[in-house]
Parts: sequence; C-alpha cells; structure tokens
Amino acid sequence: MTNISISAYEARIEATNAFFRGVYRWMAAGLILTAMTAHGVASSPSMIQELYGSRGLLIGLIVVELGLVFALTLGINRIGTATAMGMFVVYSLLNGVTLSGVLLVYTGESVFSAFLTTAGMFGTMSVYGLYTKRDLSTWRSFLYMGLLGLLIATLINMFMGNGVADLALSAIGVLLFLGLTAYDTQYLRDLGGQVDVEGGDEMARKLVVLGALRLYLDFVNLFLYLLRFFGKRR
Repeated sequence: MTNISISAYEARIEATNAFFRGVYRWMAAGLILTAMTAHGVASSPSMIQELYGSRGLLIGLIVVELGLVFALTLGINRIGTATAMGMFVVYSLLNGVTLSGVLLVYTGESVFSAFLTTAGMFGTMSVYGLYTKRDLSTWRSFLYMGLLGLLIATLINMFMGNGVADLALSAIGVLLFLGLTAYDTQYLRDLGGQVDVEGGDEMARKLVVLGALRLYLDFVNLFLYLLRFFGKRR
C-alpha cells in the first residue's frame, strides 16, 4: 500500500470516527432528555392527569412525534442545521412525555434492568455493525418487512388481547431492533467515511443528527420491547 493510499485510508477512518463521536453524543443527549422528561412528568400527578385524562392530547403528541421523525428524515436536504438539531431536541422531549406512563406501569427495578440490558445488547450489536466485514445491506428488506409485519400484528393483537401473542411479538421486536442496530450502525459507518464533520460541512452536521435519530429510535424501541417481555408491572 502506497503512502497516498495509506493517508487516504487514515483520513477516512478519522472522518468516520469524528462522525460517530457526533452521532453518539447527540444520541446520548436525546436519551438523557427523554429520561429526564419522562421522570419529571411521571412525578407530577397533575401532568399525568392532564396527559392521560385526555386521550386526544396523548394521540396528538404521538402524531406530532411521528411528524417530526418524517420531517427530519425526508426533509434533511431542505432544512438548516439548527432546525434539524431543534427538531431532534423537541422530539426527544415529546417522547419523554409520551413514555412517562412506562414509569407508572412498570416497577423501577424492571425499568432499570431493562435499560442496562438494552445498553449492553445495543452496544454489542453496534460494535458488530461497526467492525464486521459482512455486508448487512442484505438485511434491509427482511428488517423492514419484519417491522411492517410486527406493526400489523401488534395492531391486531390490541383488539384480541392475547397475552401469549404479546410475548411473542415482544421477542420478535427485540430481534428486529437488534438487527436494525447493527444495520444502521454499518450504514452510518459507510456514510461517515464520506463526509467531513470537522471541516464545516453543513450537510455532514445534519447527517450526524439524522444518524443520532436512527440509533436513538433503535435504542428506545429495543428498551420498550425488552421491558414488555420481562418487565414486572406495579
């Protein structure tokens, strides 16, 4: 390998590392905001009454969250960096509000255990996606079709109320989001080597936020499915 190719390889590695440092910082910030917000809302009887006393309010917040995810994902080329960052922060805060009920339904020990388990499993799959030589893009169709099937089955089971099916769907959800964690990490690894975060590239900074959102969603959904699978209710 020539000196030029070595320098190019090292530059790509440094660009990838800089990109991931930004992604993980934003992801961690989002998770902290969500956790703090969820705890604050769950600790306030008046806010809980306001939130869960009106189904319309809760549904409205969920719709706004979905809108933010789609707007940030699909509009990343048209919005500014500050706007992208602000949307991610607002989404993290709103998600904390809507997830506050989790702290009321499950015991604190279950929530803590699920979080630690999620962190360990997420970290393992993220490292795998970062360093594996296997092309995980072949998982894409399977993972997204699996998510669609999981959503449909979950909606059906909401009306059926089958406890065994709920456990099975939770286990499937865990497997799917473990796969998505590895897939998204590899996708971001390949993307990170092509952008210059530290060189003042505005698009690169926006992609950092978008990457943080993808991994944030993987982490939160993995946590929720693990909690549903073995969490103890109050």
